[in-house]
Amino acid sequence: MIMVTEFIFYSTLIFASISTLVAIYNLVTAPRLEKIECNSVQDQLVSVLVPARNEEKNIGNCIDVVLSQSYKNFELIILDDESEDRTAEIISDKISEYNSNNKIKLISGKPLPNGWLGKNWACHQLSKEANGEYLLFIDADVRLSSGVVESCLFYKDKYKLEMISSFPTQIINSFGEWLIVPLMNFLLLAFLPLKKVYSSANKSFIAANGQFLFIAKSAYEKIGGHLTFKERVVEDMEIARQVKKSGFNMMTFLGADSVSCRMYDGFRLAFNGFSKNYFPGFNTSPIIFFLFLAFLFTTYFLPFLMIFMNSSFVLIVLIILLGRLAISVSSRQNILVNILLHPVQMLIMITIGVNSVYRTKTKKLKWKGRSI
Repeated sequence: MIMVTEFIFYSTLIFASISTLVAIYNLVTAPRLEKIECNSVQDQLVSVLVPARNEEKNIGNCIDVVLSQSYKNFELIILDDESEDRTAEIISDKISEYNSNNKIKLISGKPLPNGWLGKNWACHQLSKEANGEYLLFIDADVRLSSGVVESCLFYKDKYKLEMISSFPTQIINSFGEWLIVPLMNFLLLAFLPLKKVYSSANKSFIAANGQFLFIAKSAYEKIGGHLTFKERVVEDMEIARQVKKSGFNMMTFLGADSVSCRMYDGFRLAFNGFSKNYFPGFNTSPIIFFLFLAFLFTTYFLPFLMIFMNSSFVLIVLIILLGRLAISVSSRQNILVNILLHPVQMLIMITIGVNSVYRTKTKKLKWKGRSI
């Protein structure tokens, strides 16, 4: 028994220490999408593309923040993806409100063909309507500061980038959301040195978020656009892999004050949303994925139980919580809440993982009324 306890102690100590070091490294080095006035010659048309299905709560604000951009050479194209609410009506009202600048275009989505997932089909249609040299795909629930497009053009020129993605600063308004939403940034910032997405040619260093994806149209077309990934649930990661594989430069940012989003309204939507993406996002076999879940349980939950058997595990708990502190600061999330909820969050993350595998393999994944 003593040998087993020692093995658990030293193995979890090693892995927890490594992930905390990664979290601290990200705190210091992770790219932030800051507002920058680049004073670029405004001759590069940017197409802001928004797929919208049942987004009556978000689409009006989305239009307002896009039209408030400091960079003015852009077009806003919104696709109403067979919405069953007032989405199209609200867009039409906004077009009337802003009709003096002729920047908004509404298109009606065509019926979903066989072999396509809904969002991928919507983005594909949007790309065909776009006239810009650069495409900015955003979700309807994303909020942008006024200088985001200008900042993307600045970073694009400075680092010779063909693609920019951003993980928005998450707006979390309920206890149920606090149990789940912070897990996304935990998985991102505890295991991936975000700076390496740009600085390393290693294709293992990949991260992208389809909520905010800025890409040169020439690069988008070269990789085949969303058509290449029409059946992929986590199409943003697949696009990023193909961009890097094709030799293009990309950089992934934290949203900071520039990009924010309230992903889910409550526990149930968050649970279902994470179940949709969790297992497919790893692009691996169920066996490997279950081993990863076992690793999460052993490294990030078990030490909180083991302290009642062996006080030495307090050291590991403190290391884990130090990592959560670094991730919370990087993510602009409440440090105390994440620290207090950490053990429960880990159990929920494992539960979501099991549910994700089950629903993926049994083809029971659904989102916004459609099977995935």
